[in-house]
Amino acid sequence: MPDTVLAPLTLGTAGHIDHGKTALIRALTGVDTDRLPEEQARGISIELGYAPLTLPRGRRLSVVDVPGHERFVRTMVAGATGIDLYLMTIAADDGVMPQTREHASVLAALGVTTGVVAVTKSDLADPAVALEDAAELLPGAPAVVVSARTGTGLDELAAALERAAEGLPGRAGGGGGLVLHVDRAFTIRGAGTVVTGTLWSGSAGRGDTVELLPSGLRARVRGVQVHDAVVDRAEAGQRVALNLTGIAVDQVARGDVVVAGAARPVVTYRIDAALEWTEPEARPESGARIAVHHGTREVAARLADLGGRYAQLRLERPLVARAGDRVVIRSLAPPDTLGGGVVLDPDPRRHGPSRDVLAGLARLERGEPEPEPDRVAPAHAPAAAPEPAPLSPTALAVEQELRAAGTEPPLDADLDAAGELAALRDAGRAVRLGPTMHIHAEALDAVRARLVALLEAEGEVTLARVRDELGTSRKYAQALLEHLDTEKLTLRRGDARVLRRRRA
Repeated sequence: MPDTVLAPLTLGTAGHIDHGKTALIRALTGVDTDRLPEEQARGISIELGYAPLTLPRGRRLSVVDVPGHERFVRTMVAGATGIDLYLMTIAADDGVMPQTREHASVLAALGVTTGVVAVTKSDLADPAVALEDAAELLPGAPAVVVSARTGTGLDELAAALERAAEGLPGRAGGGGGLVLHVDRAFTIRGAGTVVTGTLWSGSAGRGDTVELLPSGLRARVRGVQVHDAVVDRAEAGQRVALNLTGIAVDQVARGDVVVAGAARPVVTYRIDAALEWTEPEARPESGARIAVHHGTREVAARLADLGGRYAQLRLERPLVARAGDRVVIRSLAPPDTLGGGVVLDPDPRRHGPSRDVLAGLARLERGEPEPEPDRVAPAHAPAAAPEPAPLSPTALAVEQELRAAGTEPPLDADLDAAGELAALRDAGRAVRLGPTMHIHAEALDAVRARLVALLEAEGEVTLARVRDELGTSRKYAQALLEHLDTEKLTLRRGDARVLRRRRA
């Protein structure tokens, strides 16, 4: 079947350090994905690498080669988020190792369930034990014994990848606007700013006008390449390089998202998600500070348990997300993959658990529309709590002023239209900080997260230490600490604060 009618797909490598990922891709494609001098000198992958792989019947895959060292798992996650199928390497002389397991957990969290296992270095050891390990770790995945050095099994591996790819629909033609999560940004002399990433949806062509999120900057596509080949238009599922005009290279970085067209993702500080954990013990307590990986971006967040599999992720920095996107959840210290899941609502209001919330999230997970409200409520039904009224332009202006003020909000009396604060509190946008002052809810979330991390690291903090940590004045540091005392997050002991002990 001609390559032109087959949906583009992206293949991601996975596996422990020194299990031969890069050597295997070089043997399959002829491309050395370790392009950095440091990588070549040390013999390990540090950054993401890329190559085209042409399969026996002509199908072409975009390959993302990821590092295997435990220090670079966040880089691995950034590379794995856009892949359609995996190539897991397990060395015959090592078997399954810690990063083999963590990479498998990342793939599960991302919903990448199709792939092939390559038992590498078969020229150095009997592959039997590694094959047994592979069957236990990734049941159902075909395993092929290979050696990149001798060439043993390479044809069989390519055929196995082709069979795995045949069962995948791909992303092209799936609808939606252009969404590309940037994993590299650089300058080429005479061309200007270039960004690369896996095209999640839509298409990109020369002359398109695009927007960069979360900054909101606009640019025009000057040129498009797929694996160094110039194309008129690239389709979803491919590794793509976009040459952008109207934007400087220092205005874009890994984690940004290039978008265009309809149904764009939203810039959000909160996400409602359905999550699964690598094991029951991995589930964090409600209120725990975690790392959320989405696309090529990683942010710290507070996890608010909503009951069952559902949680609200309250982010310290924004993500650019859509319903149906996948997230990976990792611990901050020590870093480890805890689980992950799917975004149900990319821009929810701030809320806690309730029967209505759980029912609504279950409907979203099933793909059901919101139910139409009854025209006439039954006589015996209790009156529903009124929904917060839409915020007025004046209230939004006050909210913007609070957001811009961060940890040093103005006095209520100094705000124009301070009477709008009640509406902002009802909408979860503002929090009372003492009798004469309000703070934006996102700023308070960020303060709470920083102080919990500080207290977990140091055991206790003084007012002066908090003042210095936040870079604010004594007045604001004291107001923030007193608020956290009233939340029963912190406890005052003499001149210091400690974290209150929470029930397990």
